[in-house]
Amino acid sequence: MKVVLLAGGYGTRISEESQFKPKPMIEIGGKPILWHIMKEYSHYGFNEFIICAGYKQHVVKEWFADYFLHNSDITFDFTKSKNDMIIHNQHCEPWKVTVVDTGLNTMTGGRIKRIQSYIGNEPFMMTYGDGVCDVNISELVKFHQSHGKIATLTAVMLEQQKGVLDIGGDNAVHSFREKSANDGAPINAGYMVLNPEIFKYIGNDGTIFEREPLVKLAAAGQLMSYKHKGFWQCMDTKRELDLLNKMWDSGKAPWKVWEN
Repeated sequence: MKVVLLAGGYGTRISEESQFKPKPMIEIGGKPILWHIMKEYSHYGFNEFIICAGYKQHVVKEWFADYFLHNSDITFDFTKSKNDMIIHNQHCEPWKVTVVDTGLNTMTGGRIKRIQSYIGNEPFMMTYGDGVCDVNISELVKFHQSHGKIATLTAVMLEQQKGVLDIGGDNAVHSFREKSANDGAPINAGYMVLNPEIFKYIGNDGTIFEREPLVKLAAAGQLMSYKHKGFWQCMDTKRELDLLNKMWDSGKAPWKVWEN
């Protein structure tokens, strides 16, 4: 199952960093938060990624272009009047990464629509490139497969300004609405599993995924929630970036499931 990562926004709320690079490329512990998210999925055996790039998309492409080089032991041999490069050991993850320029001003739904040809007619996972968690992704996928609906999102209980969910006793999302400050209600934390029928709910580049598509899915009874009671943290602001770096540096990063 492929993993789609939204990594094309401007990241204006953390402009101290995003003026130089896309928000998903802002580093925690010396690695982009995008790398951390990919390591989470890879831990559960999901190693094929499609990155929806946009703002400063060249930064994403160049980082992955250099990744193999930077994580390998290499001999550069110039003794024969040419440049021979000998790779001894490489320490890269077994990833297949497709970086797609989905446009500078494309909305979240439009970015997903643009990578439809890379998905094909199969279920896929999707999350935002600015939040980490310790959700059990294997269990999330099993839950999605068990109910047969088009979409599953991960819901967390936090007082955050995100899309607010009305969840019934059967875990069905009965409504999806825009946030109000400190709702204290379940929120959409990303980490979604989507069937290919989702593309029918997305119009064009101007479609905001969290509005019309999710609202229509909820109204049709096709949106389910996987309730996560563990750790989740987004990186919208410099304060949240500092918090995640502090957790990483202390050795107590709950999302570091690949070493637990």
